[in-house]
Amino acid sequence: MTRLAAGDTVMVLSGKYKGKRGKIKLVRRRQGTAEVEGVNVVKRHSKATQKTKAGIIDKELPMPLSRLMYVCPKCNRPSKLARIVKGEGKERLCRRCNEPADRPVKA
Repeated sequence: MTRLAAGDTVMVLSGKYKGKRGKIKLVRRRQGTAEVEGVNVVKRHSKATQKTKAGIIDKELPMPLSRLMYVCPKCNRPSKLARIVKGEGKERLCRRCNEPADRPVKA
């Protein structure tokens, strides 16, 4: 289980893009990976088809969730997320400032 969701701002902890921030576009829970805007970008060459033109496309590849850390929009620092049961549902909290995390926007 992961506490990260599409729409969250995250920071990369290790690798070529260490320290870079971006929004999560897609989370693949089974594989334990996520696609982050502007991070882990590669170039792919594509052939022309009836629908698309030929050319070089920039594409974000998925990266492991263990390399990503949630960035709290209130304190603007990377932090872990806590989960508490509040009323009927669960709520995510920033462990640094104890503020509720924004609801992730479904992509």
